[in-house]
Amino acid sequence: MSYWRFSGFYFFYFATLGALVPYFALYLHSLGFGPVDIGALMALLMISRIVAPVIWGWIADHREQRLTVVRLSSLLAVVSFSGVFVGTEYWWLAAVMLVFSLFWHGSLPLLEVFTMNHFGTRPGAYGRVRLWGSLGFIVSVAALGPIVDSAGPWWILPALLGMMTGILVYSLLLPESGITARAEHAGPFIKTMLRPEVFAFLLACFLMQAGHGAYYTFYTLYLEQYGYSKTVIGALWAFAVVCEIGVFLSLQHVFARIPLRQVLLASFLAAALRWWLIGHYPESLAILILAQALHAATFGSFHAAAMQMVHRFFVGRHQYRGQAVYGSASFGLGGALGSLYSGYSWAVLGPTTTFNIAALLALAAFAVAYLLPKTRI
Repeated sequence: MSYWRFSGFYFFYFATLGALVPYFALYLHSLGFGPVDIGALMALLMISRIVAPVIWGWIADHREQRLTVVRLSSLLAVVSFSGVFVGTEYWWLAAVMLVFSLFWHGSLPLLEVFTMNHFGTRPGAYGRVRLWGSLGFIVSVAALGPIVDSAGPWWILPALLGMMTGILVYSLLLPESGITARAEHAGPFIKTMLRPEVFAFLLACFLMQAGHGAYYTFYTLYLEQYGYSKTVIGALWAFAVVCEIGVFLSLQHVFARIPLRQVLLASFLAAALRWWLIGHYPESLAILILAQALHAATFGSFHAAAMQMVHRFFVGRHQYRGQAVYGSASFGLGGALGSLYSGYSWAVLGPTTTFNIAALLALAAFAVAYLLPKTRI
């Protein structure tokens, strides 16, 4: 029973992401905002992820009310996001997105830690739970494409609110005894953070996510400019996540045969190739499909390997803050920088150069990860 409760939470959480990332920029574009404004507004979703996981992680590490934190943050995310129905001015939407994301980013790190604790002795089992998040993303992105095509981008808003309500409902169904931490002694948190391999790992994750900025912010608008329908664009997003699911299902075999360091290195190289292909061959649907297939590595194998490394680096009472720091450095700081630079680069240098920059960031992540001590991973 607990498996389905946690799987349901993952499903609706990433279904929300499947509506927010591919389509919210379309809604902002329909309001008349340009690339710089859209990049800045989408960056707010990531900026809050720098701070929010650390705050919620600190609370979780120092109090025994982790489930209350999950439920409260889920409720406040629904309430705060409702503000998008009140106004469409830039500063109003900026405030709504900042406040909403502070709460929305509060629950997932706690669930990730629990999942890793529960399946820690069987690394591949994490993927079987996490794949429900991928399924949620697919259902969301595939269903919303035709709706936006026929009815317009405004319908993204009620869809998002409904999915966030699903997160809240499943947070209420989570078992009270589920979210616990391992008790072993971990030493000072700052001492773990200052280990060279930990710092290098977090830097590589930061660079990887910064490289995703153009994709997450402008991919839908980019393909729309080349004449692709929202339905086709949604199918491309969905196909990428189907490939991701294949990785999650094979994790147990992959990690049993390939060291985590090698998985990370391959993921970074795949990201560099993916962004270069998207930037140079947008007219070719076949090449776009190939580039989306690489999502299996650029998110699937990368994130799964990163989760295993976080689980090894941060133990005991440091688990929640360790997970928070990973999220803050990669998806938070890296994602925010990616959205910001891509907005300016898109407006000044154009899409091709912007995706070239993304490819260079992925290569920089490869260089950093290559220097990670082999004996520590």
